[in-house]
Amino acid sequence: MHSNDTSSRRLQEALLLARRKDGDRLMLDDATLAAALDGSRPLTSGERAALQASPLTARRLRHLALARRAAASTAWRGSRGALRAASSGAPETVVTDDGWWTLHFIAAGASWRTVLQLAPQAPFAEALLVARAPLRVVDGAGGVVFAGQLDADGECEAAWPFAAAPSDHLQAHGARFTVEPLEADTP
Repeated sequence: MHSNDTSSRRLQEALLLARRKDGDRLMLDDATLAAALDGSRPLTSGERAALQASPLTARRLRHLALARRAAASTAWRGSRGALRAASSGAPETVVTDDGWWTLHFIAAGASWRTVLQLAPQAPFAEALLVARAPLRVVDGAGGVVFAGQLDADGECEAAWPFAAAPSDHLQAHGARFTVEPLEADTP
């Protein structure tokens, strides 16, 4: 039954998208279609009628929906990393499990500096750099290592906030760390 429903929907979509109409033009602008897609404003009955009467507008709606879905699938929600058991001594760098972030520890006299570096090939790199999105690094116990924004080179730097050296602190707090977007409602 499910495959028949899927096949039926695909057939209806193909027929709708293949339909052509002489003199057809876009009947609704992208802002109206985007608002309908994100649910912020439903289409009026007149707009629904225009959408149904215009195959070009229906194709544009489908294009925007697919673009929105693709953007959502590449949206970054966070990356986790761990100290490796094979690591001996103080690590100079640790990398997230997905390989998109590197956390560097730099000795600065009696203290430490921490540098977070975004891999340029990360699928979300351009979006984060353009948005200058705030982010943070937390240890395995949820302690904030630092919070900030990436610079134009995809790096963020801060003083190490804990008394213990980075490797000792991270080992004592689950040997894990997380790089995550800093939401507006996050302390």
